[in-house]
Amino acid sequence: MFKIVTIPGDGIGSEVVASAVQVIKALEEKHGLEIEIEEHLFGGASYDVHGEMLTEETLEACKNCDAVLLGAVGGPKWENLPHEKKPEAALLRIRKELGLFANFRPAKVYDALVNASSLKSEILSGTDFMVIRELTGGIYFGQPRGYDEEKGWNTMVYEKYEVERIARLAFETAMKREKRLVSIDKANVLECSQFWRNIVHEVHKDFPEVELSDMYVDNAAMQVVRDPKQFDVIVTKNLFGDILSDISGMITGSLGMLPSASIGSKHALYEPIHGSAPDIAGRNKANPIATIASVAMMFEHSFSMQHIADDIYTAIEKTLESGLRTADIANPGDSVASTEEITDAITASLEVS
Repeated sequence: MFKIVTIPGDGIGSEVVASAVQVIKALEEKHGLEIEIEEHLFGGASYDVHGEMLTEETLEACKNCDAVLLGAVGGPKWENLPHEKKPEAALLRIRKELGLFANFRPAKVYDALVNASSLKSEILSGTDFMVIRELTGGIYFGQPRGYDEEKGWNTMVYEKYEVERIARLAFETAMKREKRLVSIDKANVLECSQFWRNIVHEVHKDFPEVELSDMYVDNAAMQVVRDPKQFDVIVTKNLFGDILSDISGMITGSLGMLPSASIGSKHALYEPIHGSAPDIAGRNKANPIATIASVAMMFEHSFSMQHIADDIYTAIEKTLESGLRTADIANPGDSVASTEEITDAITASLEVS
């Protein structure tokens, strides 16, 4: 039996998580699985009830399950809170508490959506790469940090073990794909990046079959847009990965399409990369595909059931090929489907596959 903690969070989070739960229940029945689902508050929804974004109850539940599924966090309602009280601070804390040191973000273009991007189809067609971002080190967590009326300061720091473990995971991932890894840094101006590069090359000695190359982050941002097909696996530090993964996601057409997995040695959290979209919350307009694809990543990474993950990806592809589109991926003149319609179509495809 598997235990999943769902955290709808804020905005459209409750809608897309409900879609994902519908898919999970369909898979449970189809494959004879036993899955316990337990829902908890997090983010602004938790603050409104408990006065804090992340309660000890929610944190303990996340530590005592097989996987966590998160919808979305934040919104204008909580923007004026002190920095340490904001939803984003709670998200950083839960990643740290669960030891989620690696974030996986696939940048894959579905054939049915090759014209949904602002890039030309001939540049985009065939794009399929993975961005692996270090998640618990770097400038987001380095000390000292702070600001006063005259200046603000943050510290970018990495310890050897932090770089080693993310590099090893990236090489292992590349071994399962096309055996090509690009490490992104800024070693020409940052000592921390030169340290990163040195350690990545040390770990490379254990993976001689993988082709390793280095790329400066500014060039990488350009190359992702210029020629995305050149990449197979990208590994980079926290700050650079935050930026590059969003660029990589957006070239595929919509952030509403893209899942992510945050992995640690004991725990894992899955979530769509889009935000809480308060402007469409409660209107049955949200694209649930990123969250449903996050469930596919859950079955792949946490439950080691690749065949079920493939079932989900196939159902998504069939739904897109049928022409169903939420507003974020619709072309002018397309009939726009609701969150429920997309979810029902994916569920129906799963049931007959």
